[in-house]
Amino acid sequence: MSAEQHHSDDRGTRRPRGACPRLSEPMETGDGLLARMVLSGPVPIEGFAALCAAARTHGNGLMEITARGSLQVRGLSDNSAPRFAAAVEALDIPFDDHVPVVGSPLPAHPRAGFNAQDLASEIRNGIAERALRLAPKVSVVVDDGGPISLDGLAADVRLVLTDSSSAPKVSVSLGGDGDTATPLGVSQPERAGTVAVNLLAALAASGAKARARDVVAHEGTERFLRAAGDHLDTAPTRSAARTAETIGLHRLAGSACAIGVALPFGQAQALDLIALARIAGANGADWVALAPQRTLLLGPIGEMTAFALGTAADTLGFIVDSRDPRRRIAACAGAPACRSGHIPSRELAARIAERLPQGTFALHISGCSKGCAYPRPAPLTIMGAEQGARIIDGDSVRNVPTNDVYTDDLIEQIVRRVAAENENA
Repeated sequence: MSAEQHHSDDRGTRRPRGACPRLSEPMETGDGLLARMVLSGPVPIEGFAALCAAARTHGNGLMEITARGSLQVRGLSDNSAPRFAAAVEALDIPFDDHVPVVGSPLPAHPRAGFNAQDLASEIRNGIAERALRLAPKVSVVVDDGGPISLDGLAADVRLVLTDSSSAPKVSVSLGGDGDTATPLGVSQPERAGTVAVNLLAALAASGAKARARDVVAHEGTERFLRAAGDHLDTAPTRSAARTAETIGLHRLAGSACAIGVALPFGQAQALDLIALARIAGANGADWVALAPQRTLLLGPIGEMTAFALGTAADTLGFIVDSRDPRRRIAACAGAPACRSGHIPSRELAARIAERLPQGTFALHISGCSKGCAYPRPAPLTIMGAEQGARIIDGDSVRNVPTNDVYTDDLIEQIVRRVAAENENA
């Protein structure tokens, strides 16, 4: 069980709307209750298979990996949700059930400047010890500079290995992703956990609904610099440039590797995940980890084994090629799985992907105006509304145009527009 963060006395209660669902507080959706888990490290492969089996027993068998690398289980009920939570507890799987502290997903590797999982655990313990009351969506990112970048994840507090030829240092920033967060300075790795907890305490002092980006926007960084004290050096820093691709082969320490495969539009059947875990285990892998971009990591394995495992994953319907057209589309659950959805987002995404060529990110399909799958502006967005589908060019669902487009040949129109954009690129 996730020792520091899980409290079984509130298991089975409903998560209020606007807050992130948890294992202990699932959220009501169109296909039942949805529980979310932020795994706090690699999971033994047999434990992961057992978790999937529990999801099938107590839910509807649909499991999801989110864009941030969280695990979601769908189709739970008021009766089955507590039983599912108890089954997860019995598996002793490490996870966050309160403030998400997202660490680099891979274990030891040559480029790691510090142990991300140990630092993340220190931060979780500090939050619990100080009983910090934070806003429901506050989160922390701990990026050790390894093969998988966490630059795409926004967080209230970000700790990232700096690009330094000397001893490793940790860059500290607030309220955003790798591009938008406000930098504070650098810390020594052994002090970074204390700095992060002190920053969260300063955030909590602004109120139980405060977010770092809002406090910085209204007050500046002075409050946080005081909280960090002499543990922080305000000298300018930069992080090493890295690829953000999660699919494919990732080098670990020595000759070991891990392979990343993605779930189509973030969703898969529990039985398929169990089958993949069993095949990986039979070929030497002993852990599973989750990564951003809806990706499952399996390792440690040899390079040749990775290619064989990729073939097996492809046969099971997982995405093993970063150029797969399905990766060009971000799609939420949509109707009928989501109560807010007006269009069947993933069904529509699958039909469009069949006709798309390879290329970069092209399309966001949102079942409603919340834009959960891709909150940023997209080249093209299909948004569900009560009247039908709206098409939004180069903007987010928060800025819906007044000239609504409702068409009977929506798929044909979208494919033509994406193809025209590729020709003009």
